[in-house]
Amino acid sequence: MITLGLILCAGVALDAVLGEPQRGHPLVAFGRLANALERRGNRAPAQSAARLYGLLCWCLAVLPLTFLAWLASQVPYLGWLWEILLLYAALGLHSLDEHVRPVAQALRQNDLPQARLRVGRLVSRDTRELDAAGVARAATESTLENGADAVFASLFWFAVAGAPGVVLHRLANTLDAMWGYRTPRFERFGWAAARLDDALNYIPARLTALTYVLLGRRPRLALHCWRRQAPLWDSPNAGPVMAAGAGALGVSLGGPAIYHGERHERPLLGDGLAPTARDIGRALRLVHKGVGLWLLIALAGSILHA
Repeated sequence: MITLGLILCAGVALDAVLGEPQRGHPLVAFGRLANALERRGNRAPAQSAARLYGLLCWCLAVLPLTFLAWLASQVPYLGWLWEILLLYAALGLHSLDEHVRPVAQALRQNDLPQARLRVGRLVSRDTRELDAAGVARAATESTLENGADAVFASLFWFAVAGAPGVVLHRLANTLDAMWGYRTPRFERFGWAAARLDDALNYIPARLTALTYVLLGRRPRLALHCWRRQAPLWDSPNAGPVMAAGAGALGVSLGGPAIYHGERHERPLLGDGLAPTARDIGRALRLVHKGVGLWLLIALAGSILHA
């Protein structure tokens, strides 16, 4: 048990120092596999059959690799090393920094076209017509939500189930990002990917929201926004995370956005002014402070257990 805190710290440290692999990232190869499965499996005409095909493709993509992660963690004397490497591959804290900070920098330099281009790499909404406040809002929302999906959920599932747990979550989350759209192509086929990702992120999302409440400058407002505004959001996990994060930062998020050519009227989250480039940096710092808190808890728990 004492190794849990140390492994978590080692994985976070590797991510901080090395960042994402520039070549041969395992998730890139997994994305090619997922695309191949989707091209072959997303052909069923009936709604029930399409959902079944989507579930079967999800199982084919995720379960064998999860089993391989378990085997790697069982290797005598080297299992701990494989666990660190798999946790490092799953974490996205350094990548989040690399993608979000240039958005804030472009806004500070009043380079709105570059800011729109940069934030378009973070979100699935149409960013071509966003003003500066819209760009800052999109970047802040992405920071808070990806902090939950790509950082805290990975730490949670590793703590719960080790290497297979973190691999299962990361692959499921990747498939949700690829298949979990409410479009004619994916609404039925991607149903299982979306629902399974919701299930796997249910507890981590609420722990992330609690982290934002505890570490934000306005904890009472953050808790109030979480309780009152999160149920209005269409995503059961993004709602608590972004509502609590918006309240913790004292900014307003949500509002109208264009996805796949359609305007969506999203509920308002938080309370305060529209975010700015400064608030993007504050959101990043909130995520980093949360990671530090989680690592301290893991280390303390390991020491007390020992």
